[in-house]
Amino acid sequence: MTDVEAYRLLIADVYELAGTSRRTSEKLAGEAGQTAARWHVLSVLSDGPRTVPGAARRLGLAPQSVQRVVADLLASGHVEATPNPDHVRSPLIGLTEDGRETVGDLFARSEHSRAAVLERAGVSGKRLRQAREAIRALVDALRGDDPTPLSRVESRPR
Repeated sequence: MTDVEAYRLLIADVYELAGTSRRTSEKLAGEAGQTAARWHVLSVLSDGPRTVPGAARRLGLAPQSVQRVVADLLASGHVEATPNPDHVRSPLIGLTEDGRETVGDLFARSEHSRAAVLERAGVSGKRLRQAREAIRALVDALRGDDPTPLSRVESRPR
């Protein structure tokens, strides 16, 4: 198998993993009175404020779909918009205390089931970190081909 074929298979597996994870997330989120979409946006914002386009890039979604979720989260008081020094028309969206509590609850609710998945798969933290390093290297390389500039906030190390 060539490196390019291995890359294609990895991407297919990442898509499958993401889809399967979304379905399990929807069930867990529903038990907490949330949706997977809200959970995903809250999760992306849990490491700091981002613009809607920045959050959308991180989630691999269209900005319009993330904007709808953000509007709902703004209305419910889970997030707040603050001025963005890098772009007047694209505010930074950050978690409020309610948002931090909600995402913390969602993470806590999912911990047992995610730990069980890791155990069934026989995947260690070390292997996950190695996989993440490979995926981050690919994301960074692909972004090098993307002419869309990232703001200072969105390009910070993860």
